[in-house]
Amino acid sequence: MADLSPISPFDLSGLPVAPSDIAAAAETIRGAVVETPCSYSRTLSSICGCEIWLKFENLQFTSSFKERGALNRLTALTPEERARGVIAMSAGNHAQGVAYHAKRLGIPATIVMPVGTPMVKVENTRHHGAEVVVTGATLEEAAAFARSHGEARSMIFVHPYDDPLVIAGQGTVGLEMMRAVPELDTLVVPIGGGGLISGIGIAAKSIKPSLRILGVEAWLYPSMYNAIHDGNLPARGDTLAEGIAVKSPGKITTEIVRRLVDDIALVNEAELERAVATLISIEKTVVEGAGAAGLAALMSDPTRFAGQKVGLVLSGGNIDTRLIASVLTRELAREGRLTQLSLDIPDRPGQLAAVAALLAEAGANIIEVSHQRTFSDLPAKATLLQLVIETRDSAHLDEVMAKLSASGLSARCT
Repeated sequence: MADLSPISPFDLSGLPVAPSDIAAAAETIRGAVVETPCSYSRTLSSICGCEIWLKFENLQFTSSFKERGALNRLTALTPEERARGVIAMSAGNHAQGVAYHAKRLGIPATIVMPVGTPMVKVENTRHHGAEVVVTGATLEEAAAFARSHGEARSMIFVHPYDDPLVIAGQGTVGLEMMRAVPELDTLVVPIGGGGLISGIGIAAKSIKPSLRILGVEAWLYPSMYNAIHDGNLPARGDTLAEGIAVKSPGKITTEIVRRLVDDIALVNEAELERAVATLISIEKTVVEGAGAAGLAALMSDPTRFAGQKVGLVLSGGNIDTRLIASVLTRELAREGRLTQLSLDIPDRPGQLAAVAALLAEAGANIIEVSHQRTFSDLPAKATLLQLVIETRDSAHLDEVMAKLSASGLSARCT
């Protein structure tokens, strides 16, 4: 790891976590947590009109930054507390961090995960040796169960974000980024409960007070945005960024965010999907929705970052393969590279071949074919032809549609 000497002084008095706490956390986790790369992305920089560095926290052993805070908290337990065991609630990444390092340290661990947690996160947590209890429709309900279950068994509760030791551990991400790229102007960090951005804010601004810090939340879960702006936007629904789908941010973290975070951006589901797909296609790296939130904010409003040196935290990479496939396919459709067409054609020999020939001449590739004769309001001598075709881009799709129309076929995108 890079030199992790104490952070330079800056007035952060009154905060529940000090720069020295983060420096101490860096020493605690040294050798047990990966110092992930913070690499310049030439292609993303060109696309977005700024200089972009990516902090690959998805390359941790458990594919998330959460290991840092979990290990820092577990290491602070007394021998008597270790013997009692720990309990945590998590939508997945904190669960894996606690489970993995608890097993390393010989500490019994129970993890409570809300219903709907991606199966990859549930199975990975079990694989690390923890007892897993899946209950509660939300993270808050899972937390309530974890507290009561733990109290009944005298277990130590390890909070995923509202704990000074956890925040200090997460802050080592910011410490490493500033040591690697001291010229950064802005850091863009996902926000769930606020532990990551709180720790990063303290570490980074103690080194460079002029640094701008932008938090990012999903539109469906704008909890910290509401807390900071006294808003009442609803928090509800299923989001691709389930790792930051938190209805109530932490009390400690909210205090820190108020002091140190310059603004909070909200990103919608399409923007999150686009960011996940972009990181896979350009950087060849897999991130979950929460991990792509920073890039989603940047790509949705590039003028905000024009000409700046920007650091993005790819906070995690735990995403189901089925979901990856869905995201990539949907992005192909948005780009006009994958399209479903519906055509009304006469139900007689040669019609499908004629359509296929026209598409071949136009350079389109047929992926799927479906004839519908029964469940349709077309005349009995007609059939509904549905095709999924592949084209180069939206301009090429327009050319294909024009060729079909010129041939007397009425095709529509569905």
